[in-house]
Amino acid sequence: MLGQWLKESNYTVVLTGAGMSTESGLPDFRSSGKGLWTKKDPSQIASTEALNQNVEEFFQFYRQRVLGLNEAKYHRGHEILAKWEKEGRIQSLITQNIDGFHTDAGSQNVIELHGTMKKVHCQSCGREYGNEKYANEQFICECGGKLRPSVVLFGEMLPEEALVQATKESEKADLFIVLGSSLSVTPANQFPLIAKQNGAKLVIINLEPTELDIYADLVIHDRKIGEVLNEIDQ
Repeated sequence: MLGQWLKESNYTVVLTGAGMSTESGLPDFRSSGKGLWTKKDPSQIASTEALNQNVEEFFQFYRQRVLGLNEAKYHRGHEILAKWEKEGRIQSLITQNIDGFHTDAGSQNVIELHGTMKKVHCQSCGREYGNEKYANEQFICECGGKLRPSVVLFGEMLPEEALVQATKESEKADLFIVLGSSLSVTPANQFPLIAKQNGAKLVIINLEPTELDIYADLVIHDRKIGEVLNEIDQ
C-alpha cells in the first residue's frame, strides 16, 4: 500500500524522530529505562543555564555525546531515503534528530528542527567548527568564547527559519510519512496534522503507538524502520 502511495504522490515529505537514530545504536531521550533523560536532568546539563553556570559538566556531557555519535553511523533506512530523494520519490525531509545522519547518507533537502551535533560554534563570535573540537577536549574559541554544540538547548527556541520551512513543506505534501517519532513534542507533532488538513495521506511507522495514530491512513507498529523501507524499496 505504502509503495503504491509513494508512486502516486507528487509531493512526499518525511518526518523522522528518535526511532530513526536508535536503529544506528544511539540512545533516545524518553524511552523507559534507557533514555538519556532517565539518567540525567536535562535542565541541569543540556541547557543555556548549564552553559553559563555549570560549564564543565556541560562540556563533558556533550563531549560524551559527540564521542558516541562519531562511533555510530547511518543505517540502511537513511540510505534508502537519500536514494528516494535522488529518484524524485520524496521531496523533503524534516528531522527532530541532531545526529546529521540524513546528510551523511546523502539526503540534500533536510530541515533540522533541533540543529546538528556535527558542528560546534562559539557562543560569543558565532564562528563554526567541526565537532572534533569537543572530541579533542577543545572547548574554547580562538576569540576566547565558549564553544557549544550547534543544537537547540533547553531554554532556547527552535530556529524560526526551520519551522517556517517545515510548515511550508507540510502544506505542500500529498503524502506525509512519519518515521520513528512518538509525536509527543510540539511543534514537530503539528506538521503531520498540517499535512492532513491540506489533504495529504498520513503514514506513521513507529515501534509504539502515537497520539496521532487516529488521524493516520496507515499505521505500522513493532517493526524496524530500516526493514520496512527496505521492503518497499525492492
